[in-house]
Amino acid sequence: MKTTSHLFTSSHLGFRTWLESDLEAFSQMNVDPEIMKYFEKPLSIEESQAMMDRMNRMFDDKGYCYFAVDLLATGELLGMIGLGWKTFEAEFTPCVDIGWRIRKEFWNKGFTTEGAKRCLEYAKEIGLQEVLSLASSDNKASIRVMQKIGMDYWLDFDHPDLKKSKHLNPCSLYRIKL
Repeated sequence: MKTTSHLFTSSHLGFRTWLESDLEAFSQMNVDPEIMKYFEKPLSIEESQAMMDRMNRMFDDKGYCYFAVDLLATGELLGMIGLGWKTFEAEFTPCVDIGWRIRKEFWNKGFTTEGAKRCLEYAKEIGLQEVLSLASSDNKASIRVMQKIGMDYWLDFDHPDLKKSKHLNPCSLYRIKL
C-alpha cells in the first residue's frame, strides 16, 4: 500500500492530485471500451498523461479538478471523481461540473456516489455556489448518481464538442445549488 497525502477523504476514499505512478492504471482504464462507452473515444497513454497534467494545472489554478481517488483500505487507484471547469459554448457555460470515471471492478459498490457527495461538500467548502453535471442521456448509471447526490434535472442539449459522436447526444444536464 502506497502512502499518499490526501487533500480530503470520505469514509472509503482519498482524494488527491495526480502522480506519475497513476499513469499505468489510469491509462488502462481509459482504453477499456466499456468504461469509455459514453466518451468520444478511448484515450492513448499520451492522452491519459496529458489529462493528468491538465488536472494538476487546474487544481493549481482553481483549487479543484477531477481528482485521483484512492480506495483508503488498499491504496489502489479507484479512478477519478471531482470538479471541472467547462467552457464549451452553451447557455450555461462557463460552469463548474462534477464528473467521474472509475475502474470497472469498483462499479456498483456505492463508491461513485460516496465520492461525488464528498466532492460536493468540498465544492461548498471552497465557496462554490452551484455545480452542474452532464452525461449522455443514454448513460443511465451516471444520471442515477446525479440524482442520488441531490442534483435536479435541468435540460437536455446537444453538446457542441460531440457533433461527430452523434450517439452521445443529446446530453442531460443536472444542477445543484450549494
